[in-house]
Amino acid sequence: MSIPIRSKPINIIARNKKARHEYEILDIFEAGISLLGTEVKSLRGGKATIKEAFVQMKGNEAFLIRANIQPYTHASHENHEATRHRKLLLNPQELKKLREGVREKGLSIVPLSLYFKGAWVKVEIALARGRKIHDKRQNLKQKQDKRDMQRRLR
Repeated sequence: MSIPIRSKPINIIARNKKARHEYEILDIFEAGISLLGTEVKSLRGGKATIKEAFVQMKGNEAFLIRANIQPYTHASHENHEATRHRKLLLNPQELKKLREGVREKGLSIVPLSLYFKGAWVKVEIALARGRKIHDKRQNLKQKQDKRDMQRRLR
């Protein structure tokens, strides 16, 4: 007898909209993130940005750098630092894939979104290659052409 698995509801906290424009996404991973209690409370209020954030490998661990989670307003003197380094929780195979990807020329790890999955905070990260200016222009032109085609079909 199989038990149906319910998918957990997802609440998006922050999105890095420019990442898909600036980078060519090669592979996407879902990672847990190690947070303090005041950080989770601040995230529940939607006080976070990942626009300038990136992921850095240090040894056998991955860290989210420059993600801005504002200090919780109702906390006491034990509040967190807004842009501290936060450890990402990934399994060893995913860490190995990311480490090998970073070693290749031009690949980097960028966060795409930060969200609640049930009670847990997750971050969607991608192994990506930076786009050149002409690639960005070509991509925008393709999107515009696709929109025009859809309008004509209606």
